Amino acid sequence: MPGVIHHRPHPEPLGCDAAQGPGGTVRDALGRPLRDLRISVTDRCNFRCTYCMPRELFGTDHVFLPHSALLTFEEITRVARIALASGVRKIRLTGGEPLLRKQIETLVGLLAGLRTPQGEPPELTLTTNGTLLARKARALAEAGLKRVTVSLDALDDALFERMSDSGVPVATILDGIEAAAAAGLSPVKVNMVVRRGMNDGQILPMARHFRHTGHTLRFIEYMDVGSTNGWRMDEVVTGAEIVRIVGGEFPLRPLQARYQGEVAARWAYADGAGEIGLITSVSQPFCGDCTRLRLSPEGRLFTCLFAEQGHDLRALLRGGADDAALGRRLSGVWQARDDRYSERRGEAHRDHKIEMSYIGG
Repeated sequence: MPGVIHHRPHPEPLGCDAAQGPGGTVRDALGRPLRDLRISVTDRCNFRCTYCMPRELFGTDHVFLPHSALLTFEEITRVARIALASGVRKIRLTGGEPLLRKQIETLVGLLAGLRTPQGEPPELTLTTNGTLLARKARALAEAGLKRVTVSLDALDDALFERMSDSGVPVATILDGIEAAAAAGLSPVKVNMVVRRGMNDGQILPMARHFRHTGHTLRFIEYMDVGSTNGWRMDEVVTGAEIVRIVGGEFPLRPLQARYQGEVAARWAYADGAGEIGLITSVSQPFCGDCTRLRLSPEGRLFTCLFAEQGHDLRALLRGGADDAALGRRLSGVWQARDDRYSERRGEAHRDHKIEMSYIGG
């Protein structure tokens, strides 16, 4: 069985006359279209995962953003509406833990009411740790959310609680996943960050559990996001290794990407039991197809998950700027974008990358 995840080629850079693509789509300096907007609604989280928000650095004395600094739901919706006019077709709510933001379903409803220039609603999704999902799934679906992605790094309770540093049992997360599916937020995607020597022994138990469920399990290579997680290359379990491990018990076949910018390489179980995904930012970077722009909780635009600094929109939002000025700012940030950190990881060391707990995954 093949164990190779094929590299996705980098597009040829386009000239400046191609910065505006068909249908108003904005393209960056490397010709990549703007298609996805990821909106972090809070920097707070009720987990302290060791690879994201370690408690020794995010303890009880850590100062989070005050509520007054956060973009309001109306401000977020305004940015999203302008982004749709620039080519965005998919909006994902992240955090921190987005379900900690009070009345998050109100924001979902506002975003679900937006339309692209062609009159289509955006694809609206949310990533969560799942702790509050069982109680909120129905309201989120009724407000217009289409799908959820749930983070779950182990099925073993002791290991999961140690990795999340939360005291939350796995059953709570599994209940949230099933509540989401029952509410129509499906297929549910389940993200597992795999770290060698910590939870790599859970690869097969997770695969066994989610086969035949209709949910899609996605394995994520341990990444050097932010500056606080103590990342080491020797702790990375590559996607190719994971395919060999899972395929050794359950034969797999590769699937074609469904659209440009799809993050996960997809593999189907040969017996029809579903599929898995591999997110291989370390071993097989996909910068060449990256179509994602990120908005921080207090209104800064980030053009890469591994960025060092953002671009302020809040000053314009609260300073009386009209939609045209905001649109020029957003488009200008994207058109100047030439990020490809993962492709240049060995030569592009950054000491102060933005933390994933602040900007979302």
